[in-house]
Amino acid sequence: MSEIVNKIYRNNTIIFKVILFLITTVSIVYLFPKGIHFKYDFNNGQLWKYDNLYAPFDFAIQKSHEEIKSETKEIEVNSKYYFLYDTKTVSDVKENFKKKFSSLNSNDTLTVSEINNFKNIGDKIIKKVYKTGFLDAKSETIVSNKNDIIVLKKDNEVSDVLFKKLLISKNVLSIIKSDLGNEPYNNGQKAMLDLLVSIIKPNVFYDQALTEKVIDNEVNNISYTKGKVSSGELIILKGDIVEGKKLAILNSLKSESESKVWTDSNYNWIVFGYTILVSLALLMLFLFLYKYRIEIFNNNNKVTFIFFNVFVMIFVQTLVIKYNSDYLYVVPLSILPIIIKAFFDARLGLFTHVLTVLLLGYIVPNSFEFIYLHIIAGIVTILTVSELYKRANLFISVAQITLIYMITYFAFSIIREGSPSQINLEYFVLFALNGLLSFLSIILIYVYEKVFGLVSDVTLLELSNTNSKLLRELNEKAPGTFQHSMQVANLAEAAANEIGANSMLVRAGALYHDIGKMMNPMYFTENQSTGVNPHNDLSPIDSAKIITDHVIKGIELAKKYNLPDRIIDFIRTHHGTSTTYYFYKKEQELNPDTKVNVKKFQYKGPIPFSKETAILMMCDAAEAASKSIKIPTAITINNLIDKIIDKQMSDNQFLNSDITFKEIQIIKKVIKKKLMNIYHLRVEYPE
Repeated sequence: MSEIVNKIYRNNTIIFKVILFLITTVSIVYLFPKGIHFKYDFNNGQLWKYDNLYAPFDFAIQKSHEEIKSETKEIEVNSKYYFLYDTKTVSDVKENFKKKFSSLNSNDTLTVSEINNFKNIGDKIIKKVYKTGFLDAKSETIVSNKNDIIVLKKDNEVSDVLFKKLLISKNVLSIIKSDLGNEPYNNGQKAMLDLLVSIIKPNVFYDQALTEKVIDNEVNNISYTKGKVSSGELIILKGDIVEGKKLAILNSLKSESESKVWTDSNYNWIVFGYTILVSLALLMLFLFLYKYRIEIFNNNNKVTFIFFNVFVMIFVQTLVIKYNSDYLYVVPLSILPIIIKAFFDARLGLFTHVLTVLLLGYIVPNSFEFIYLHIIAGIVTILTVSELYKRANLFISVAQITLIYMITYFAFSIIREGSPSQINLEYFVLFALNGLLSFLSIILIYVYEKVFGLVSDVTLLELSNTNSKLLRELNEKAPGTFQHSMQVANLAEAAANEIGANSMLVRAGALYHDIGKMMNPMYFTENQSTGVNPHNDLSPIDSAKIITDHVIKGIELAKKYNLPDRIIDFIRTHHGTSTTYYFYKKEQELNPDTKVNVKKFQYKGPIPFSKETAILMMCDAAEAASKSIKIPTAITINNLIDKIIDKQMSDNQFLNSDITFKEIQIIKKVIKKKLMNIYHLRVEYPE
């Protein structure tokens, strides 16, 4: 049991990667829609590049979304309005007329003959008004064209009526006045007018609920098919253009095939197929890291970061596809190469982006168009996005990426449609939104720095500011060390630029590499301004311990100030496992008969494990040693640099740093040139 535990402990990094691989694969497969893709790829206006296609089974030709939409709109435009004829209102008006007419009947000024005449006129007017119906004032504006036919519902009967035949208020008033006779009215006519105006009420009202119900029923009864294709019937010949009816039949076959295969297929086989595809893509990413980025592969935190970003991009894109595939191009996939490049390098950024796009290409509509668009955009991203700490750079790069999206989509559209007139302008708006969302990369970079402990160029620029609190403190407590660090930073930056290393990283690392000297600044010669050397009162072993301890104290101080691990690596490795040779030889002189333990005079390491940390070791030793040259000349500087760096190489200090002999020779030349510029001879001015 203990042996198994030991094996697990020894291989914990590999086990972690296997678990990460499995979790990412399962998560991505879970997100993918569990359906089968049509085996033919086609677009409107393209040539049919496959063999002659015959119908594998009977299926209906489905109408397009545009056709369904057009039919729905036609139903809405041509549908009749429904109005309700209220018979109760008519009964109430007649009853009310009888009651109120009795008061008119008691008028002593009217004869019996006149009263009977007015009663007949009133009944006649009410009959005329309600023959077709009196329209409610709110319903007058429902129908714009007065010549339209509407449906009038009276009790349980419906009938078509010309809308203009329905009476409105002014029509009713005209009927009353017309039947009462010509003006001026006598007292009886005036009383009758007032009575009729007060009791006659509208009895026809617009029935919105019934109108909408009828429209909905008609829309629901729309046929979604427009014909049938029999099994074995020729659909399209090889070389034919996919358009018109052929396109409609192919779309119908695709839809029918996917649903048919889905219902008849085994769910487990579909998941198994997805798992293989996703596993292969993620395995390629692992192999790339192992073969070309071993330092990233060995760092589980960085591997997790890369896989997490791949998953997030796929997660967001699949969500959009499930919600509405029309917004497919809103998702800013270019964020992925921007972020990967910001923390690592361009090649890894592009490789990761391509694999992610390939995975998504299997689940999106028009997969070739999608893959082509995003790979081209990814390449442009890698080529244009640089120096994110310069605000204008990202704006310019995003504008270029957005323009490439638009140009590429324009090209696809004119190939597919045959002319620019059919281009969907909404896609250009989507690409513009995509560009705006790409600026989220700045926020994400900041968040990832805090969550994963990574360092971007933006942070390196902030750390390189000599006005920061820690560097100000270094300048105050150990001004000589601060000046030494500045010189080393300049040397290291120039050397890194020459061999293509990360110059911003090595500069920041150089500025902080000696911060541990702040704890005992006077024990280091560059800070001894009085000529008094405290080492004279110490044994060589004690002096060596104080000197070597500045690395440990520097690490402690860096952690206290929350410096990133990538900067702490420079503090940890800038002396490697070298020895404090001066104190070691001094100990040998004081104890000639005793074998001196060299480990007591040796730094604890580790040795440099990147090009940047190796550059710092060379520049640090070279700059410090150059101060000891009494008469600096080209020959003395040349010999000194060769001697120091050759000694570091013979001590295997660069064994893990992945740096070549050629690159070391280039670094030597840069250091020599820079030091000769610093120590160049000046003309002696006359007194």
